[in-house]
Amino acid sequence: MRRTLLVLLVVLATLVSAPSASAIKYGTADTGNQYPWVGLVVFYDANGNPLWRCSGSLLSSDLFLTAGHCTEDPAATAAIWFDVGPIQTDPQYIANLNSGATDLCAGVTGYPCGGYDAIGTPESHPNWNGSLTIPQTSDVGVVYDLTWVGDMPTRFGTIAEPGTLDNLTYTNGKGNVEFTVVGYGLQGVKPVELSAKTRMIATVSLVNLQSVLSGGWNLQYSNNPGLGHGGSGGTCFGDSGGPVLYNGEIVAVNSFVLNNNCAGAGFGYRVDTTYAQSFIFGRHPAT
Repeated sequence: MRRTLLVLLVVLATLVSAPSASAIKYGTADTGNQYPWVGLVVFYDANGNPLWRCSGSLLSSDLFLTAGHCTEDPAATAAIWFDVGPIQTDPQYIANLNSGATDLCAGVTGYPCGGYDAIGTPESHPNWNGSLTIPQTSDVGVVYDLTWVGDMPTRFGTIAEPGTLDNLTYTNGKGNVEFTVVGYGLQGVKPVELSAKTRMIATVSLVNLQSVLSGGWNLQYSNNPGLGHGGSGGTCFGDSGGPVLYNGEIVAVNSFVLNNNCAGAGFGYRVDTTYAQSFIFGRHPAT
């Protein structure tokens, strides 16, 4: 996967082979299953070997929303888990990985090769070219034609109307605009990578929509706890494609951060645009 452009811009997917992975930094676990439609998604190559994992939102029984850099080639299929977590990695997978097995899923019945709830076909926006072409990255993707082998969530996520974020501005003090981020990404990177593959929730604050990196296409939000304006955490690797929520609706999918520590600022690719929604719903209506 291509990870850098201009300054250090780092997409928020994470390798399945990384040490068992965790969640939203400094957030809280979704123990009450508040967001049953947010899932962990693993992508596989044409041989069925796991590539990387991301987060995302189930929009209907047949349509799952995530980031374009998650669904890009060589991803051929995708499997989705909707467990709150922690989702345990099957020890046999670790053994296969350590032995250099050609078939990493041989004998593996649990994560990341089995035990999922649905499986489908990944597709990136046709204008996603594998690079973070700031500010218009087209970093949105879907998994469609879902086949269900587990329980389907009882509720679906909803995308905000086009232009929902257009009138929002950053203000100091209590007037800050806040968003909810949800995902299964790393809880921390340094000094030790913390990971448990648990659905986590955090609150972040609007930084801007119109900077050089945002350009009206990306939502820049705070990505550190304790910044003095309401933020309770941020996003990290594995949170790619997870929802950024405003008033309970999806306004962006987590896209990239500025460094390998997941600190300072985070960016979500906006889906409250006709451009994004024509792709999301144009060929794959949320029925």
